[in-house]
Amino acid sequence: MKPITKKRLIYFILFAVLLAVEVCIALFVKDNFIRPYVGDVLVISVVYYFMRIFFPDRFPLLSLFVVFAAVAVEMLQYAGITEKIAGDSKFLQTVLGGSFSWNDIVCYAVGYGFIVLVDIMFFRAKKQ
Repeated sequence: MKPITKKRLIYFILFAVLLAVEVCIALFVKDNFIRPYVGDVLVISVVYYFMRIFFPDRFPLLSLFVVFAAVAVEMLQYAGITEKIAGDSKFLQTVLGGSFSWNDIVCYAVGYGFIVLVDIMFFRAKKQ
C-alpha cells in the first residue's frame, strides 16, 4: 500500500470538497443553470482529482483521459446504451446521465480548462 503523501492528501481534500458540492447540487439545486452546467463542469474536476489520489505525480495525459471518458459516456447516452446499463437504478441513472447533449460536452471542455489552469497555477513545480 502506498503511503499517504502531502500531494495525495491535497488531491483527496479537493476531491472530497468538489464531490460534496456535486452532491449538494444534485440533491438541492433545481434550476436551469447551476445543475445542468456548473454540475457538468465540476464533474470533470471530481473525477480528475479522484484519479490524482492514485497518480499524484505528473501524468500529463490524465486530464485528457478524464475528458475523453466523459465524452465516451455522453456518446453512450446518444446511442441509448446508458439507459440499458442503468436500468431502474436511480444512482446509475444520475451517474451516467440520461440524455445526450452537446452542451454537456462543452461543459466538459470548460472543466478540462479549469483543471489544467489549476494544475499550472498550483501544482506544477516552480523552476528556480
